[in-house]
Amino acid sequence: MSRTSTTMETTTNSHKAQVIGFLKQKGFVDDQIHDIFKRCNKLETIERASIDGNWNYLTSIGIQERKLPRVISKCPKILTLSLDNKLIPTVNCLLTLGSKPSEVSSAIVKFPNVLSHSVEDKLCPLLAFFQSLGIQDKQVGKLLLLNPRLISYSIESKFSKIVEFLESLGLDQSEMIGKILLKHPFIMGYSVERRLKPTVEFLKSIGLNEIDVKKVAMNFPEVLCRDVEKILRPNSNFLKRCGFNKGQLAMIVTGYPLVLIKSVKNCLEPRIKFLVQIMGRDIGEITEYPEFFRHGLKKNLEFRYKLLKEKNASCSLVEMLDCNKRKFFLKYGVC
Repeated sequence: MSRTSTTMETTTNSHKAQVIGFLKQKGFVDDQIHDIFKRCNKLETIERASIDGNWNYLTSIGIQERKLPRVISKCPKILTLSLDNKLIPTVNCLLTLGSKPSEVSSAIVKFPNVLSHSVEDKLCPLLAFFQSLGIQDKQVGKLLLLNPRLISYSIESKFSKIVEFLESLGLDQSEMIGKILLKHPFIMGYSVERRLKPTVEFLKSIGLNEIDVKKVAMNFPEVLCRDVEKILRPNSNFLKRCGFNKGQLAMIVTGYPLVLIKSVKNCLEPRIKFLVQIMGRDIGEITEYPEFFRHGLKKNLEFRYKLLKEKNASCSLVEMLDCNKRKFFLKYGVC
């Protein structure tokens, strides 16, 4: 081995030892450090001063030091980026998207890889794409900072396919689709074939027609993003076991689609038990007012039921729940 090679190896080992010391000082354990070096070989050649500078800069923009180890574990490359030529310009570019610096630091914590992308090259095409869907610049900024992973996706192979799929449901590209993305920007990260199509097919299989599915997509796009086998079908099966037939199930889901993604244990089951066992009502009343599941058990259901019982008053679920507290008090003379 030549003297030059030996010197380079010694320098590399020295840099690596310094980086390891830095990471241990920041709370990383051996397994984490091993994984970080495995995923980012460049760390072996970075000087300690550069890493210190990047770490300190990230804390200066509002990322809490206790969260930085998680950020670095997700994207070790951040420690190797040039502070002046990459890290600061990228953060400054992201700052133009939000109204508060905290929105940028929050976005970085959610998706640290955003700092390794060429935001400048990605931003203009993304702005143009979302503008074509009727989304204004300020809204695009909020959308990207809420779901920064969007910056890493391809417009052609990802976003365009999702827009085409939503159009196939009868949604208007110029208005409705933009509103859907603003309401739930995370929908843009899902696969049409593996997630969105199966959820639509499932909704149709339990009795929803095309107009019903369109309304679900417009008003509750998060339902389309949930796994059929892990979430939608188990919720549907639970409602069937409670005694709802297919027609009633379709009415409930159409009236309140979130019933398919609410927790069975913490939401659906306790409310149905309260309705039947405590209130003594027929479960079929839910089909007339599916938003029954939207109301808090203690704050609304138990509270209003108790007051009605004290007044010896009777009413339907709609009359009991489909009004604010003030109107409820006035209606039933509760002081």
